[in-house]
Amino acid sequence: MSKDGFDVFSIAHRETARSALAAAFGSAPVGAITAMTGGATTASVYRVEVGQRRYLLRIEGEPSPLRNPHQYVSMRIATEAGIAPAIRYLDEAARIVVIDFVEHQPLKTYPGGPPALAQALGELFSRVQATAVFPYYVNYGDIVARLFAHVRRTGLFAAGVLDAHVERLELLREAYDAGASRLVSSHNDPTPNNILFDGERLWLIDWESACCNDPLVDAAIVLNQFARSQELEDVLLTAWFGRAPDEALLSRLASVRALTCLFYAGVMFSASAAASWTKDDTDLSAPTPEQFRLAIDEGRLIRGAVGTRHILGKMYLASFLSGVAAPKLEGAV
Repeated sequence: MSKDGFDVFSIAHRETARSALAAAFGSAPVGAITAMTGGATTASVYRVEVGQRRYLLRIEGEPSPLRNPHQYVSMRIATEAGIAPAIRYLDEAARIVVIDFVEHQPLKTYPGGPPALAQALGELFSRVQATAVFPYYVNYGDIVARLFAHVRRTGLFAAGVLDAHVERLELLREAYDAGASRLVSSHNDPTPNNILFDGERLWLIDWESACCNDPLVDAAIVLNQFARSQELEDVLLTAWFGRAPDEALLSRLASVRALTCLFYAGVMFSASAAASWTKDDTDLSAPTPEQFRLAIDEGRLIRGAVGTRHILGKMYLASFLSGVAAPKLEGAV
């Protein structure tokens, strides 16, 4: 925690943050400001105390070629629908937003356990997809391919090591485009860090990837993270789509789940490459989710470390090729 208020911000962000809080709360005194950590975002996130309440101030990182230009439009729509916390201040040009802070509890404490959580998640994302449609950004298969092409250009892996993944990606993209359906509002990153439980209900945060998309992209990610049995999958999908999934939906869902695995592999490997973690890697072996969790619990792998994310990337690559269970991100990044 900062003892000097705004010195918790970088010099580049200090006055921007001060102006944002003044615009949001006027002359109300600003109390403790605490930097928040966790997740794979490049944004700088802070908890700010004003009066007797807490708020979240978020400043986006440097724009990248993959930056979604529509996140704030999507966030406003979600806020108006009661899906995202209330916005107190937003400056799209400065890429800064102040929202209500959700005093969240672990998702594992959701009353009724995993089946009730699966039901609630299905209902929540059904509401997301029923909102006014978020703006269009890019075909999901294309964004996955662009991110994976970036990984291959970094030299992180030796030549030829990822050839099988490239071949499978091209086949999946053809099938994905052939089965394209109506696009709907999508969060596109509904991982455990972005779904909060306040003791009564669920909230969605971090809308930097939100745009309209295939309705199964969010479903695929949520299933990979929260539904580790056929029973939970059935509960979640039925609550989401209002009917039991048929064979056509399940077939397309399998392809979309594979694409989402390659997307998250790309996210993890981009972090590895940016940190110069390694070059010309030839080893794609990966632990099982159970082995990975044990290594985290025993301290052999450190949450959020570049090496841990590199291993996660390899686990996602394995899921992409084989269809084995994708790793859970909760507590790992």
